[in-house]
Amino acid sequence: MPDSFRGAPDRGPNLARRRLLVVAAGGVAVGIGTVVGRGGARPVSAAENGPAREASPSASPSATRAPGGAATRKASPQPRPSTGQEGAGPAKVPAAGQPMYYLDDGPKVIALTIDDGPSPAYTPQVLQVLEKYGVLATFSMVGKNVSYYPAVAKDVAQAGHTIINHTWDHANLTSLSASHQRSEISRATDAIHAATDIRPRMFRAPYGAWSQRVLGYCAADELTPLDWSVDPRDWARPGVSKIVSAIMKTTKTGSIILEHDGGGNRSQTVAALKIAIPRLLDEGYRFAIP
Repeated sequence: MPDSFRGAPDRGPNLARRRLLVVAAGGVAVGIGTVVGRGGARPVSAAENGPAREASPSASPSATRAPGGAATRKASPQPRPSTGQEGAGPAKVPAAGQPMYYLDDGPKVIALTIDDGPSPAYTPQVLQVLEKYGVLATFSMVGKNVSYYPAVAKDVAQAGHTIINHTWDHANLTSLSASHQRSEISRATDAIHAATDIRPRMFRAPYGAWSQRVLGYCAADELTPLDWSVDPRDWARPGVSKIVSAIMKTTKTGSIILEHDGGGNRSQTVAALKIAIPRLLDEGYRFAIP
């Protein structure tokens, strides 16, 4: 039975999300984002995580369409270093309200982000791998899952990793009313704070679906909008070797890698991280927090 999300947007396998971008002098401003799918939607399940829910389609952040429908290329986002949570310094919002797709922290510096947890099954396994190799990661947590598994979220924080807001219920914010969008973000922040005593300073939109309103909420709440630039599609469970190969082939200086510890069976992700992390370290990469 395929993984699925109750309440997740119903999309066919070939439906792709388009981002509407407005090119402005001196930069690129993200416009109202229509959903969804960097490379197509994926079904996901909470079966392995109890109540946990997640889905995160992917495609190259450089591909988009102009408002008139003609294909175009987006200028490379200008990354801005920022902090992930309260206590580590003020968050820095990227220029023109853009989500961050890349780091700008020197040669061979990359970031690892882990989405959709916490999961009592897979988050502890991911933590063990990260501890073995001395790597810090950013965990994008769903507020509802944090409320179910606060001890797991606390373990992540105590291990020194950064926890950021990934909405309350992994909602596609662009399909919700303004009040519902605000609630999704604020409830997740409250749940993370209750479990860890940390207020997240970054936000990742489910499905990578951004809009001007969502970016406005991020600015008002001093949440840096965080996206990604490497998606090995671990959520689709393509096999450990394919996940590892995708990471190694597409990672470069400044890459933000997307992986998952929630939303379904993430055993392939754990196995892939055991291989990819030491290989990246051997190639001279260093992991940083966005």
